[in-house]
Amino acid sequence: MPKQATGARHRAAPVHTDPRDVSVLTALSAVADPVRLTLIRELAGSADWTRSCGSFDVPVGKAALSHHFSVLRDAGLVEQRDEGPRRVNRLRREEFEARFPGLLDLLLRGDGDAG
Repeated sequence: MPKQATGARHRAAPVHTDPRDVSVLTALSAVADPVRLTLIRELAGSADWTRSCGSFDVPVGKAALSHHFSVLRDAGLVEQRDEGPRRVNRLRREEFEARFPGLLDLLLRGDGDAG
């Protein structure tokens, strides 16, 4: 049985869904929420693995933000990894584009956004 460091916080590594296993309904549901759309757009403008979860300026608490990232992982849009105490993110642009050609570009353009 592996030893765990005494007193060290440990969280489970994030589980990622392969975009090839994502239905179009799951993908569309994931991007329908304005907070998740903001996360996707900010990640698109950032280099891979440079944005920690806490670096996004969105109007939700930690638990809700964690849920939003979980939905994005389940839709194959985001990949996360732990770097020390930080969880960093990357947009799975190429993988998602291969599964749903043109959808991510449409979302990133922002045409038709309300307000």
